[in-house]
Amino acid sequence: MSIPSAVKSTPIDSRQQLVDYLAAGEKPRDAWRIGTEHEKFGFLTDTLRPPTFEGDRGIRVLLETLASRYGWDIAREGDNPVALSRDKASITLEPAGQLELSGAPLESIHETCREVNTHLTEVRSIAEGLGMGFLGMGFQPKWRREEMPWMPKGRYKIMREYMPKVGNLGLDMMTRTCTVQVNLDFDSEADMVRKFRTSLALQPIATALFADSPFTDGRPNGYQSYRSHVWEDTDPDRTGMLDFVFEDSFGYERYVDYMLDVPMYFSYQNGHYIDLSGQDFKRFMAGNLPAVPGVRATMKDWADHLTTAFPEVRLKQYLEMRGADGGPWNRLCALPALWVGLLYDDDALTAAWDLVKDFTHEERQALRDGVPRQALKLPFRSHSVRELAAETLKIATHGLKRRARLNNSGADESIFLEPLIEIVEANQTPAERKLELFHGPWNGSVDPVFREFAY
Repeated sequence: MSIPSAVKSTPIDSRQQLVDYLAAGEKPRDAWRIGTEHEKFGFLTDTLRPPTFEGDRGIRVLLETLASRYGWDIAREGDNPVALSRDKASITLEPAGQLELSGAPLESIHETCREVNTHLTEVRSIAEGLGMGFLGMGFQPKWRREEMPWMPKGRYKIMREYMPKVGNLGLDMMTRTCTVQVNLDFDSEADMVRKFRTSLALQPIATALFADSPFTDGRPNGYQSYRSHVWEDTDPDRTGMLDFVFEDSFGYERYVDYMLDVPMYFSYQNGHYIDLSGQDFKRFMAGNLPAVPGVRATMKDWADHLTTAFPEVRLKQYLEMRGADGGPWNRLCALPALWVGLLYDDDALTAAWDLVKDFTHEERQALRDGVPRQALKLPFRSHSVRELAAETLKIATHGLKRRARLNNSGADESIFLEPLIEIVEANQTPAERKLELFHGPWNGSVDPVFREFAY
């Protein structure tokens, strides 16, 4: 899901170009694909500390060995390897060295799970020799913010300096969070709007189902998804539930207007990141930014700018579902299964919209505000989020069964929802399970999480 090469250096002459860029993502149904991304925390198995970039057991060694052993191409900033690519997939670094797989656009969840399994097998084959492991959770359970390393990427240096100016938890978001998300297609503006509204209203349900970040600095933090809470105090200009999505006038143009009001971070020019943090993209389009006098924004700048907003659902040339904590292998498959089941089948999409279409602004916000702490047990109307999650999973299950994408054993994609169904039936989130272990067999220590829940 990369930027078309033809638009990379095209100057922006009109707002309509920005609208057309989003519309260019439209695809016929038979071309719809599933792109799954997940992040994970690295740790040294003897000390549990996150690995630094350099050193005999560092991230550089991991990336370069992955590339040489398994045929990944290396992208560098200067001499530093910062990303790998192979077969339309990529491996990238988050600010503190969290390793992210951005999967290739695939046709089924079966393929997604094979891709994830191959990736984890490759990473583990190298990490074990380095005395390194990887953990899937929403928030770093043990180490303080100041103990986290920083990766040598120009984009992150700019964000690191800007974040404390606009929120209290932005640096935690950068260094101590991990997520899993899925990127899905649409065939028209109307289809995009319908999917955006439905998935945005249901995003708190995903947050509740995947809640897995109950520890901060080695102790319970009072949340089930602390990762989700972190976004509430990161940067109000670029986060949130985007109420305008539910207005009658919503479409590509309205999203462009939103993005034009989001302050900039940077422009990437001639291999270097130029700090434009807090500045106005509209002035950049006109060539009126003092930091780059006379330089006008290109469509590559627009594509980059679209990645610097972080709402619960994000529009680029596809829709990104962003509400879930990172987790173990089976939940990395469950997240795309949930959203594909809801959004890629017409009957399921209709049923899902019927479930949420009468939610008020206040109810949507109450769900967003409440699930980080209470998850499935958050009261909602006369029931709780658990009942809402159960109904959502029923709809997704039927959607996946109607898709009828079968594996070699004849099973459809609904098998990947089983971990979520078990969570609802037990009425116990992954976070609650870890808290139970913390107060029981773990004897008040988070250290066992690195052993018992590592990939």
